[in-house]
Amino acid sequence: MNFLTRMKEEDPIIPMAPMIDCVFLLLIFFITTSVYARLENEMSITVPSAESGVTPKRGLGELVINLHADGRLVVNQRQVTSDQLHLLLSRIAKQYPDQSVIIRGDRQANLESAIHVLDVCAKSGVWNVSFAALPPEEQAGNP
Repeated sequence: MNFLTRMKEEDPIIPMAPMIDCVFLLLIFFITTSVYARLENEMSITVPSAESGVTPKRGLGELVINLHADGRLVVNQRQVTSDQLHLLLSRIAKQYPDQSVIIRGDRQANLESAIHVLDVCAKSGVWNVSFAALPPEEQAGNP
């Protein structure tokens, strides 16, 4: 009986080291994912605005193609030619038939360049294509 009373008197102890390890792992995970999310978007591209544009939920494995004003194509911070893009998209489409692609075109980009990227997507077998757009900007005098 003395043993039972002694157990009741001790306070439960929560081990802090495993909890701190979990917090640090979560912190590292969120930092690395935010860095990769920023890397796929070229900061020098000014995306056009559209009134009907909605912010879609981002899916896993979406491929972002950045189309610069001068017609350069950048995927994952690498400049690619249209042939390299076709090869890349063909390989991805074979493995993932429902692969989604987001085209981030600069508002100064030529329409012919955008149509060319759409053509490469179609030839590669990628059908789930969308364009990135921002909501319309508020005018200075309007709330």
